[in-house]
Amino acid sequence: MNRNDERWLEPDELDAWLSYVAASALLEAALDRQLQRASGMPHAYYQILAMLSEVPGRTLRMSDLAAITQSSQSRLSHAVARLERNGWVRRTPCPNDRRSTLTRLTDDGFAALAAAAPGHVRAVREHLFDRLTPEQVGQLRDICRAVVSGLSPDAEPTRLPQALAEADPTGTDDTH
Repeated sequence: MNRNDERWLEPDELDAWLSYVAASALLEAALDRQLQRASGMPHAYYQILAMLSEVPGRTLRMSDLAAITQSSQSRLSHAVARLERNGWVRRTPCPNDRRSTLTRLTDDGFAALAAAAPGHVRAVREHLFDRLTPEQVGQLRDICRAVVSGLSPDAEPTRLPQALAEADPTGTDDTH
């Protein structure tokens, strides 16, 4: 393929792309700074705790937790080890699948999440939703869902925690 055959971005697409890149990087950095300052945890750790808090028994397989947080296994393992040292999660072998490890949110981890949540939600509201009209919020949701469905057709952002919640982390459910 020759360089002239590429579908280069049109000026309005390039402007939208650069705006998206800047907004997503700045928003992630602002949320991370807020959580570090107020709760002593990075945004990635908050996401792990939040996902565990949303499922029955506050327990997920490490592989499912990696999928829902969009983390590599090694990055997640490092983060979970740190959270475990803080007493916020516990890892145990999966009783029905020796290849899997379960991660459970502890009461102390839930308390840390609950303490961090109000400030985090204020920051999300301040840096994102307070700047948008209700119509723009709907457009943002629709745009994000379209992008996610193109990247991972099986993953619907608002359904992923629910799907994992319905899964049996111990591997005893034949539908898992």
